[in-house]
Amino acid sequence: MKFLLLALTLAVVGCTKSKNKSDRIEISIPSDISTLDPANCFDQVCYMAVTPVYETLYEYEYHKRPYTLRPLLAEGMPMVSKDRLRYTFKLKKGIKYHKSEFVEEGREVKARDIVNQIKRLAFHGTRSQGWWLFDNKIKGINEFRDKVGTDLDLMFKTEISGVTAPDDYTLVVDLIRPYPQLLFAMAMNFTSPVPEEAIRATNNDLSLKSIGTGAYYITDYNSAQEVVLKKNANYITSVYPAQGDRYAHENGLLKDAGKKLPFVENVRLVVIKEAQTDWLNFMGKKIDIVNLTKDHFPLALTLEGKLKPEITEQKIQLYAAPTLTYWWLSFNMKDPIIGKNLNLRKAIAHGVNNDKFIELFTYNIAQKANSIYPPGVPGYSPSTEVPFKYDVKLAKEYLAKAGYPEGKGLPTLKYDVRGTDSRKRQMGEFIQQELRPLGINIEVRTNTFPAFLEKSRNGELQFWQGGWILDYPDAENVLQLLTTANLPPGPNSSQFSNPEFDKLFLQVRELEDGEKKFALMKQMEEIVNQELPWAMQYYSRNYVLFHNYLKNYRYSDIINNNFKYLRLEGK
Repeated sequence: MKFLLLALTLAVVGCTKSKNKSDRIEISIPSDISTLDPANCFDQVCYMAVTPVYETLYEYEYHKRPYTLRPLLAEGMPMVSKDRLRYTFKLKKGIKYHKSEFVEEGREVKARDIVNQIKRLAFHGTRSQGWWLFDNKIKGINEFRDKVGTDLDLMFKTEISGVTAPDDYTLVVDLIRPYPQLLFAMAMNFTSPVPEEAIRATNNDLSLKSIGTGAYYITDYNSAQEVVLKKNANYITSVYPAQGDRYAHENGLLKDAGKKLPFVENVRLVVIKEAQTDWLNFMGKKIDIVNLTKDHFPLALTLEGKLKPEITEQKIQLYAAPTLTYWWLSFNMKDPIIGKNLNLRKAIAHGVNNDKFIELFTYNIAQKANSIYPPGVPGYSPSTEVPFKYDVKLAKEYLAKAGYPEGKGLPTLKYDVRGTDSRKRQMGEFIQQELRPLGINIEVRTNTFPAFLEKSRNGELQFWQGGWILDYPDAENVLQLLTTANLPPGPNSSQFSNPEFDKLFLQVRELEDGEKKFALMKQMEEIVNQELPWAMQYYSRNYVLFHNYLKNYRYSDIINNNFKYLRLEGK
């Protein structure tokens, strides 16, 4: 459940101290690294330090869209029982942990290590950000959680009835109900195997230590300054992919098919919080990649979204990437003014010019939303249309129907923004200016992001811009944001509650992708459009610049272990 920082612009750039940069990728990260523990890593910055080091049973195909999974630590896809309640995973043999202070050299990954990691997710002492993946989904896991409390020894001694390791290379998971998203869970860093020796040696505190099986291991770490990753010379888990989509074929991204990974000797992550510093270093060829922010669009792009000639002359390439990130105007459905008045919400939905918003704040890069589902989610349809368009006349009619002709008698609405910087404030002021001619007065309230999240968890927001990055490409991850079960402090910050929606959700979450699931998704979208807890705005797209000596680069919201695929040529 990833809440979005509005300026989630991961600038992949950096500075360097070494004289030899020919075999090292330099990357900047915009904030301190929160943790190295895969059980608690749940933000884009943290992923960049953790996912090159730790591996999971499955990973996403690097060059395939829509996203598909492929085995990583697993030998193949799991065996699934007819009732879809038992999954049997076979692990590859010979996969070894990095040399470390915790284990003997050559220590192999065993199924028991994954059992222990799932225990850590349930264990109160870990306070894991990944507990939601298995809460009330695996047999015995909630009973285990209640029994062991914060006693680490008891955690190891106590078994979860639904997670077993019959032998060193077999993992069996027994579910309470069908859970087709289990494979996505097994591709998230939360489920990376961790040896018991490391858990005990650190007293279950892996925030500053790491031991994985990945293509890289950490040699230097300072959470507020840098992380240095070194190539794992013994890496054998995967090779460069041989298959890809049309984009991969057209851009020659499969030339390294079947080759041993990783290609680059070192990766250095440097904490650089100023976007302007990133830009200057990138243009000075001191750094390798930069994610464009709004301030840099005029410097790099034409109004048509193409690279300016002076940029292409420097052998810089542009990657325009669709994402699984999207945005909407959100209403508190329990608020006595805005939540209890559908016509008022319709007036607002028709009164905001999203095309103008996209132009002003995304430089026309974002894609106008046509659905509550983003592209990339199976069941999304490009032919779907939202039931409201910018129409001031219609907005005024709905405002009158709401009981507030020309805004008379309507109290000032509170619009919260998720930041204190000028851009967030300007976005709020845009909404304010759009609605003022209707007679709707808005008070824009700035918040630090933690304060915004606290208001969200407490159900204290009235009207705001909601946003989400999908954890995995499945409609369940979208729809759970609007279920009664996830009311605050859960992620349903709109406090939307509809019995029919909840009933359909219980069906959708257990279905594999297909016509039946897609039909139910459509029904649920119709309920959302009728009740209007959300007024959709846009889907994000990322524009990334990189020097052409960096090969095989491709942006993704959910593929975070991409360093192993990158190659340097003539840096």
